[in-house]
Amino acid sequence: MTSRSSGGLVYSTESGRMCPDCRQPVAACGCKAQARAAPPGDGIVRVSRQTKGRGGKAVTLVKGLALDAAALAALGKQLRTACGAGGTVKDGVIEIQGDHCDVVLAALKKHGHEAKRAGG
Repeated sequence: MTSRSSGGLVYSTESGRMCPDCRQPVAACGCKAQARAAPPGDGIVRVSRQTKGRGGKAVTLVKGLALDAAALAALGKQLRTACGAGGTVKDGVIEIQGDHCDVVLAALKKHGHEAKRAGG
């Protein structure tokens, strides 16, 4: 008999649907609440410029924002619009194509974030 990836979990109707991550009933699952919680930060937003691993193209990075995923995506959209450039949000970091550090710093201060320039 082969071992299964479910760890020997047998189907039961006692508690209903189970969370695949923590194997608790969906009603008592803590995974979703932890994912929605804002990531910890020190309160200072750091704006830097990076070219490493990008074929020499400059990218402006915004790190340290203590926002949830939806608010981070909305702020990323506003910053991209202010800069007139493309970009994305990956792993809690806003990436904006091009060197727009000064514009991003001004926009973040206007939104009430304590921001400073990091790196060279």
